[in-house]
Amino acid sequence: MLPGPARAGEVKVAVAANFTQAAQDIGALFENKTGHKVVYSFGSTGQLYTQIAKGAPFEVFLAADQARPQKAGTDGLAVAQTRFTYATGKIVLYSRDAALVQGPSTLERGPFSRIAIANPVTAPYGAAAVATLKALGLYDALKPKIVQGNSIAQTHQFVESGNAELGFIALSQIAGHDQGSRWPVPENLYPAIAQDAVLLTAGKDNPAARAYLLFLGGAEANRVKDKFGYGTGEPAKIRPDA
Repeated sequence: MLPGPARAGEVKVAVAANFTQAAQDIGALFENKTGHKVVYSFGSTGQLYTQIAKGAPFEVFLAADQARPQKAGTDGLAVAQTRFTYATGKIVLYSRDAALVQGPSTLERGPFSRIAIANPVTAPYGAAAVATLKALGLYDALKPKIVQGNSIAQTHQFVESGNAELGFIALSQIAGHDQGSRWPVPENLYPAIAQDAVLLTAGKDNPAARAYLLFLGGAEANRVKDKFGYGTGEPAKIRPDA
C-alpha cells in the first residue's frame, strides 16, 4: 500500500449503472492507494441528474453520456472545466440461452416474446439500443415485444431473471463470463457512448473528490476499464488544488 495523505477524506460519487462493477473495482484501488473513502450511488444517468438538480449531496458525477455533465456545468451544478470523457461504452445483445443469440438474424427472425432495453429517455444505453434497432430497420416490428428497464442494471436483471429472453445491455455487465449467447453490436449501428465525468459544485473544495477524478483518468483505473470492455477515454482535466 502506498502512503496516503495526512488527512483522509470521503467522496460521494453518483455513477451511471452500466459502470457499477468497474467503479467498485476502481474505488477499491483508490481507497487502498489514497486512504480516502468512496461512497457510491448507482442509477440511470437521467435519474441521477434529477437528484443532483434537486440538491442531492453528490460531489462527483460519472454519467453514461456527455449531455448531462455538460448541462450540470451550464446550470451551475458542476465545475464545467473539469468535465472529461472517462470511458467509452459498448452494447451487446445478450441471452442466458446459449443458442438464442446468433447475431442480427436473431432479431430478424424474432424467436422470442420479450426483448429488454433500458429506458432510452433516461439511459444512453437504451438510446443506443433503439438506434441499433432503427439502423437495422427492425424497431417498428419489434416494438410490441420491448420491455424497458429503468436503468441498464434493471435491464440486465430482466434478462438474467428470464423476464425477457434477451436484451441489449452493456458489454461491461457480462465481460466477466462467457455464459449464454451474445452479439457485440457493431459500433457503426449506434452513436458513440462517450461517458463523461465532472466535479460537482458540492465537491469543489473537497480534496478527496479531486483526487478521485485524477485517479479515474489514470493508468490503474484504465486497466480496470479495459477489463470490463470499455474504451479508456482521456486523462482528467483537474489539478489536486485548483
